[in-house]
Amino acid sequence: MQLRDKLKQAKELVPSIAPLDAVSRLGRDDVVFVDVRDLHELTKDGTIPGSVHVSRGALEFAIDPKSPAHKKPLSREVTFIVFCASGMRSLLAGQTMLEMGVKNVMSLEGGYTGWRKEGGPSTTASV
Repeated sequence: MQLRDKLKQAKELVPSIAPLDAVSRLGRDDVVFVDVRDLHELTKDGTIPGSVHVSRGALEFAIDPKSPAHKKPLSREVTFIVFCASGMRSLLAGQTMLEMGVKNVMSLEGGYTGWRKEGGPSTTASV
């Protein structure tokens, strides 16, 4: 299986959300934004306010409640809006989350780039 096949499969499984629709959910208690970009991307470009950072390479560890690297915000029963720079890693991350039992996952269309293009707020990453 090639990358394009994996992305096609993920796109069929993971619902997408347009940036303007996602902006309207920012700050809600029932939504958690998950930034799966690498740390250098956050420090360079900022992030969505209130988002939880979990680099794509550490996602499985952060989701598993039995892992020492588990992140509690990922245990909540909320809607997760996953984003990366352009929307590809977030699709794959969303599929992984669904496979690991997370129920409500969406991928931000166009990623953080699309978010910023549509005027979504951003903040300096505090890591």
